[in-house]
Amino acid sequence: MWIGIDDTDSPAGMCTTYIGAILVQQLEHAGMRILDTRLVRLNPNVIHKTRGNAAIAIEAEGDTEAAFALACTCVEALAEFGAAGTNPGVVVSRIRPPQDFYYAALRDFCTVDEAIGVLDSVGARYRGYKNRRGLIGATAAIASEFPDRTYELLVYRKRERWGTLRQVDARSLFCAEEETYPHTWDTVDRENNVVVCAPHTPDPVLFGIRGESPAAVREARSHVRSEEPACEQVYTTNQGTDAHLVPGTAGKLREGRSYLVRGTVAKPPVTGPGGHVSLLLADDGEEVRCMAYEPTKGFRDVVRELVPGDMVAVTGSYKGGSLNLEKLGISRLADALRIRPPICPACAKRMTSAGTRKGYKCRVCGARSREPEVERVERLLRPGWYEVPPTARRHLARPLVRGVPVWEESMRQSNRE
Repeated sequence: MWIGIDDTDSPAGMCTTYIGAILVQQLEHAGMRILDTRLVRLNPNVIHKTRGNAAIAIEAEGDTEAAFALACTCVEALAEFGAAGTNPGVVVSRIRPPQDFYYAALRDFCTVDEAIGVLDSVGARYRGYKNRRGLIGATAAIASEFPDRTYELLVYRKRERWGTLRQVDARSLFCAEEETYPHTWDTVDRENNVVVCAPHTPDPVLFGIRGESPAAVREARSHVRSEEPACEQVYTTNQGTDAHLVPGTAGKLREGRSYLVRGTVAKPPVTGPGGHVSLLLADDGEEVRCMAYEPTKGFRDVVRELVPGDMVAVTGSYKGGSLNLEKLGISRLADALRIRPPICPACAKRMTSAGTRKGYKCRVCGARSREPEVERVERLLRPGWYEVPPTARRHLARPLVRGVPVWEESMRQSNRE
């Protein structure tokens, strides 16, 4: 059977993955066998999400009625029912729902009625609380398929410490990254010297380690020194897979979806208030604005180096009329030219503009010229993929350390064209 839970937390506390970890213990105590535990990230642009829009799914062997009762009791005991935006959902099914619903919740938007229709079609047991929105994520979680998968080991705090300052030794986290990278990633941001894996919110999570295998995340965890935890759980996840991305074209992007878009840089990038960098991308007569926001730090320097004519591919979420960049791939660099007034051949002084469409004039001898001096500038930027730092990376975004097989064909196609 598959058990799904979603929407149990709030900005003030709790975490759906913690309820999943507690439920795993209770199911095992009841004699049920756990086959898989999944942390399923869904559309990161859903406005109703608390933080990372995660649901959990548990695959188990045992009695469905007993499992449903345990799951409901666990949610009712721990969920943040007092928060206006917390609307839990619990589902248990012997039949897995169609994977189409998972992809719809991952890349688009779904309704409660759509989720209920799917659950009724497979004869699932379900319970939605308050406005029942959590049934969407819970249904998507048990319908999920992971062609590509990663793992996260989540360590949870003792209840009496919730909301207090986390005691995790930062040096041990940097050591864990050093010892297990590239098999684990995003534990820390070495370039910006920041710890990434320990949240700052008042929820039960102490820290989380992400990696390619259960063995890798457990190895990294063994290096971490921290306060005594309450429990731990390894989840199979779709994090770091780019599963949220679909191919898109400029002029046809839809609000709240995430895309891979190819095009040509139309204008020089512009740095605006707050240090945010704007880039205009053109393709087949259409344009889309791409944004690299201040939290992406050094990634903005790469964007600033682009010039009109560069052929690129970008990934990110389309919100408010802009594609918010997660990665940038450069397939072909255009020539960067510096255009200046020419040197006067008579007196070796640089000329100045003689006015619009009037060419250039030497202030010393009065000589004139129609042609500017054009110099090709060597570019330090190189073709390849660039990404935001770990501190700015979204849960679903695939880090480059995992390779770029999904996008390489896009890059090769750009080069052929």
